Amino acid sequence: MRMLSDFRLPAVPDVESLAAAQRRNFEALSAANRIALEGAQAVARRHMEILQQSMAELTDAVRAASATGSPQEKANNQAELVKATYGRAVANMQEIADLIQKSNGEALALLNKRFAEAMDEVKGLIAKNGGNVPPT
Repeated sequence: MRMLSDFRLPAVPDVESLAAAQRRNFEALSAANRIALEGAQAVARRHMEILQQSMAELTDAVRAASATGSPQEKANNQAELVKATYGRAVANMQEIADLIQKSNGEALALLNKRFAEAMDEVKGLIAKNGGNVPPT
């Protein structure tokens, strides 16, 4: 009996706190996934809009190229068209990159916030157990 009384069980963690923490972790991951999905959908929608706009511009360009005019005028018009198209393509790529970066940033910020909260919860559990690390 004396040996059994000297035997100490490890501190039992607060099961409710652990379950609540895991629930908050799951909620944060779900929210981050939702943000990432919404961002991907926004990028896909914008890609479709850009494609439709490009097709309309291509139709106009073909129409303009077949119009009457001197070869020099046609060459000038084509050069201006290529320059404008290149500028729009660069701007569109930058817009898409910004959309992706914004979506990823929001999701990462949410996960970072939850990680900081989880670390505070661990500190609280350690303090609650008198400095003993709760068993895993």
